[in-house]
Amino acid sequence: QLQLVESGGGLVESGGSRRLSCAVSGPMFSRYIMGWFRQRPGKEREFVAAIRRNSGTLYADSVKGRFTISRDNTKKTMSLQMNDLRPEDTAIYYCAVDSTGIITTPDSSLRAANEYEYWGQGTQVTVSS
Repeated sequence: QLQLVESGGGLVESGGSRRLSCAVSGPMFSRYIMGWFRQRPGKEREFVAAIRRNSGTLYADSVKGRFTISRDNTKKTMSLQMNDLRPEDTAIYYCAVDSTGIITTPDSSLRAANEYEYWGQGTQVTVSS
């Protein structure tokens, strides 16, 4: 059983930056596919970014070029560096683990929330205009 804990949320001005972190407890962290999702007010949970075990990355079009996902297998952490934040980025951000994904898991699968078995509790990011 894995436990995920996000941190780093808060209030930031439009155009500013924020770094989210996700700490994972449990074995075999380096083997997992990790992802970030967000849920904006009144919206369904949506894909933000994912990182494979070989550090290959995938981004939603809405954040590409502004957000960077990374992982530290030694520390068992994953991060999301968010730059040029916009009011529409306001959301609860969740980290997630896909413990059964493999190298050939298609990008389309990694964009789907149901691909991930473990979730953190979420951290609120609010971007003021």
